Amino acid sequence: MTMSRRRVLAAGAAGTAALGLGLGGPARAADDKVIRIGFQKYGTLILLKAKGSLEERLKPLGYRVAWSEFPAGPQLLEALNVGAIDFGSTGEAPPIFAQAAGADLQYVAHEPPAPRGEAILVPKTSPLKSVAELKGKKVALNKGSNVHYLLVKALEQAEVPYDAVEKVFLAPADARAAFDGGRVDAWAIWDPFQAAAEVATGARTLVNGEGLVPNHQFYLAARKFSESHGPVVDATIAALADIDRWIAANPQAAADQLGPATGIPASVIRVAVERQAYGIRSLSPAVVAEQQKIADAFFKLGLLAKPVVIAEVVRKPTG
Repeated sequence: MTMSRRRVLAAGAAGTAALGLGLGGPARAADDKVIRIGFQKYGTLILLKAKGSLEERLKPLGYRVAWSEFPAGPQLLEALNVGAIDFGSTGEAPPIFAQAAGADLQYVAHEPPAPRGEAILVPKTSPLKSVAELKGKKVALNKGSNVHYLLVKALEQAEVPYDAVEKVFLAPADARAAFDGGRVDAWAIWDPFQAAAEVATGARTLVNGEGLVPNHQFYLAARKFSESHGPVVDATIAALADIDRWIAANPQAAADQLGPATGIPASVIRVAVERQAYGIRSLSPAVVAEQQKIADAFFKLGLLAKPVVIAEVVRKPTG
């Protein structure tokens, strides 16, 4: 990301913040005790927001919480990069691209791998039976996302050259339309969109992430906030751990709450919830190494402007 691009984003963030829109609400005053959290329509953060338990946990510290919704991980991390939010959650790929663009972020925690939560799907009536048969076919996917890496690894395992498949880069909603309309042969996608396609159309799985990719969910913070407000970050991670335990024990209740937020029936969300893994924790050397593999693969494909070193932006465990 160029400096001029950053200035434009910062100006845009400040402008929308003044209107209470978009990139995370008002800017922080020097003495303002608030953590500004970005969340997406699906995931643990939206449940944490609904329960109000983080607000209770932060009261003894004198902090409040400001919540802002984002359509996807890249937009959330763009807001974090320009100082509009302090904390958020994304999948594996967005922080890699953000780091390569110069974002001053830190990985602060992660959820266990959930490889079944992403897959390459084909229509119910498709003659395709294996990844090897994707050679010469059209595959819809979100460029630079977790499933981009899934496609890379699946093709590698099937000994199909990456360039032998026609990639059709589309956001999930547009990809679903192309998939349903027969304009692509396959779709690399993640939950809950994956579960929705399976239930609504009978889409078949050519391959999911099992044995190929970890599919981690990461929690990230602005480095300056993480380093100067450590107890607040710790309290947020502890509150998320409570939510994780609640979801694991109450998957249907979690699905019932997430359904209205996503616009997807709770019965479908239940499938996605059960494919997710729970148990928030600090990043281990093994997880850092897995994330580095993804970054290296994206750089090799020419998707990153420069190589990145994941270990340089991992928060050291506290306590």
